[in-house]
Amino acid sequence: MGRRLATAVHVQHPTSSEWIVLEPGHEPDEELAAEITNPDAWEDDEPSADPEGPEKDEPKPFGFTAPPEPEAEPAPSAARRRKAANTDA
Repeated sequence: MGRRLATAVHVQHPTSSEWIVLEPGHEPDEELAAEITNPDAWEDDEPSADPEGPEKDEPKPFGFTAPPEPEAEPAPSAARRRKAANTDA
């Protein structure tokens, strides 16, 4: 029994060079499995020992997982500073 995919992957067939989409739960043959180099694409062979880790049915995050940093407030424009300076005189 081969390994099962945890996520969908796009892989190029090694002999025909055709692009193939493999769905989660698929067990590709060894020829295709060798082309899938991302270890996160595969299901874990054993359950996670980390109780705080993702649940079995919970999808793994893809791409950037850190929350976005807040945007900095823009600096006041030079025109506003000049106008404020002119009204104070």
